[in-house]
Amino acid sequence: MDPAFQDDYRTHRPMLERSIAWLTRGYRRVPHRGIKRDNAWLKLRTTGLILRRMLALGLTTKKGPWALG
Repeated sequence: MDPAFQDDYRTHRPMLERSIAWLTRGYRRVPHRGIKRDNAWLKLRTTGLILRRMLALGLTTKKGPWALG
């Protein structure tokens, strides 16, 4: 394998695995049957996690657009 690829892979792999773990926390299987329902659940789950993270980072609105602050 290419050493540059290995370094890049080792750098980003832990965060990728952590992200997948956050997604699947409490869900070892998708709670619905069917590809369309599975995709809808996954999109809703990821959106919820992203929103929760952004709120934790200080996402607010003060009579204007949303901003981190």
